[in-house]
Amino acid sequence: MSGVQDVSGNLAGQALVDRVEALVRSVPDYPTPGVVFKDITPLLADGPAFEAVVREMAARVPGPVDLVAGMEARGFILAAPVAMALGAGFLPVRKAGKLPGPTARRDYELEYGAASVELHPFTVPAGSRVLVVDDVLATGGTAQATVELLEECGAEVVGLSFLMDLTFLPGRSRLAGRHVDALLAV
Repeated sequence: MSGVQDVSGNLAGQALVDRVEALVRSVPDYPTPGVVFKDITPLLADGPAFEAVVREMAARVPGPVDLVAGMEARGFILAAPVAMALGAGFLPVRKAGKLPGPTARRDYELEYGAASVELHPFTVPAGSRVLVVDDVLATGGTAQATVELLEECGAEVVGLSFLMDLTFLPGRSRLAGRHVDALLAV
């Protein structure tokens, strides 16, 4: 593997990008024909790479945050340790029907169907600075719905952080005017 490592021997910079690219698996026609699923489980199984990804995502946050919101399900895996690295709380944004009431809800369209996200509004104090984290930015529907839901609850969304941005899809355009960061552009 080429690239540099920081002085402690941890993955950083291009070495981290190279490792992540090598570990993320593309699975064609999943969950539906025509969709190429980005499988991050090999990355999650590589302890040093997973730790470096969390460290890098936390380092790129635009200013202090109170909460890190992660979207179900793979967003949970990244958002919770990023929240811990930042000394912030973790806010799970769930698929509809997974949280006991009361919940706030937002419906949206995916590249392969429709869905809804929910959260407990009482866990989002008015004025909270929130970072939204997920594994993949694709069409931007889930991210946009999450941002709108958080803002309806009185939060200030300070940015969105993704492991990878599928640049051939319109995700960033749905989030225009927002701070969007991704470790990889695919």
